[in-house]
Amino acid sequence: MPEELSPLIAATAQWLTGAYPASGGALANVLCEMQARQAVTVAAWLRYPTPMDAALVGMAGPGGSARLDWITGADGVQGGDPDSSAWRSWVDEVVASWAACLLTDPELAGRAVAAVVAGERATGAPPAEFRRLVTPDENDRRAAALLRHPDLVGPVAALHHAQLRDRLEQGPARAA
Repeated sequence: MPEELSPLIAATAQWLTGAYPASGGALANVLCEMQARQAVTVAAWLRYPTPMDAALVGMAGPGGSARLDWITGADGVQGGDPDSSAWRSWVDEVVASWAACLLTDPELAGRAVAAVVAGERATGAPPAEFRRLVTPDENDRRAAALLRHPDLVGPVAALHHAQLRDRLEQGPARAA
């Protein structure tokens, strides 16, 4: 994973798994987090396709989770973590929305992974690296039941769904 997007990817995946937690124990938490991280990584690489794009978001900041928190009803809820405002400032709303789209639409996820693998961001990353996103097994689905539920994540996914489709229509030259 390109280092310049690491804070954005980590924070956005953390936000997704906090808003749509795993169903089950420790293994379910890990499986849910892996799926969120894979979806966020693909979405971030699509959103910031060049090192310059990534550097710019690193300098300007991604915007934070305030609107996402409001949409999911979590605004004002910090979960008892006094440092949550620091990591929440690194959440990228568009990336979270695109990741939600990818988690709920297997066809769209397949297209997005193909675009990323064809682009310079993935640096030869095999599609198998994103297996839990594209072809989740029954354990993955059960662990991330809330994260992959179209009705639950629908309000977040709808925020920037059209932009994601547009990006993927542009083809690998710009989408990756």
